[in-house]
Amino acid sequence: MPSVSVSFAIVPGTEAALGRAGGHTVMADRPERKAGGMGLGFNGAQLLAPAIGCFCNDLRYISHRLGRPIAVLSGEVALEMEGDPLVATSAKMRVRCGMEGGSDASELV
Repeated sequence: MPSVSVSFAIVPGTEAALGRAGGHTVMADRPERKAGGMGLGFNGAQLLAPAIGCFCNDLRYISHRLGRPIAVLSGEVALEMEGDPLVATSAKMRVRCGMEGGSDASELV
């Protein structure tokens, strides 16, 4: 079974962490002056929202499998935050998907 691994390590002199997966990197930190954060990278919510938004990437896989090219694809994820420290309590995603030739995208979405 395929697997994916991401490693995170503290960036020296900070409390931020550098995440690595293959040849890709992402910096994770907290906002400046929050729990030692320096605002050097994405905070937890900013990392969570794109993870949910990967749904759009999955639509590409489906469109290729079905042989139905996508002409327009965009997505937005909004997280509601509550508490101290702030944590995500809900997420809303909006996707815009248009097929080449104007056919109905509901089979994909």
